[in-house]
Amino acid sequence: MKAIVAGVALVCAAALPSGTVAAPIDQLHEFLAQAKSARGEFTQSSPAAPSPNGIAKANGAPQVSHGTFEFQRPGRFRWTYRTPYEQLIVSDGDHLFLFDKDLNQVTKRKLNGSLPASPASILFGSNDFEHDFQVANDGSSDGIDWIRATPNTKDSVFESIRIGFRNGLPAAMQLRDSFGQSTQLAFEHVQPNPAIPGDDFRFTPPPGVDVLEDK
Repeated sequence: MKAIVAGVALVCAAALPSGTVAAPIDQLHEFLAQAKSARGEFTQSSPAAPSPNGIAKANGAPQVSHGTFEFQRPGRFRWTYRTPYEQLIVSDGDHLFLFDKDLNQVTKRKLNGSLPASPASILFGSNDFEHDFQVANDGSSDGIDWIRATPNTKDSVFESIRIGFRNGLPAAMQLRDSFGQSTQLAFEHVQPNPAIPGDDFRFTPPPGVDVLEDK
């Protein structure tokens, strides 16, 4: 489920003034200043599933997932995996809920313990992400301007996080974990600052679902 939590950080959306081309870090700051909420779609490509003995297959195809996201800063978001498996991550600002439909299981965590030094602390937090990360411009390729964020703490599950901007909007993200595995994300149909009902960020476990609470 840690990989799913990582995916949660991947939401975006706030345009810079028309015609403005700023450095990636400036685009990130502009995004944080302007995007109080957003919704859109994502495609996530993760490392191949491990074999039964727990070792990743060397030539295995990556796992590709599709879904939607909504967020309202600080700290409220809804990250929905629709294919190939249905999974849901919801934060109400205080707690994080991870619902795996196939396992019929919900994991509940305190939000403060789930966000530090993660992608979510950059995009869903209170604009103090540079307290947790060393952030630098990281070049451009294929029309995307990149930022590289390196966690200040050595106990982070991430080695590095790259966030890509196109015309002032977050367009992609690359997550490299402490095992050297990379997860790629692409964002589409992003709507900046939509009106999102507060109920979208509330979660009630369905009847009969096992609830595990991390304290």
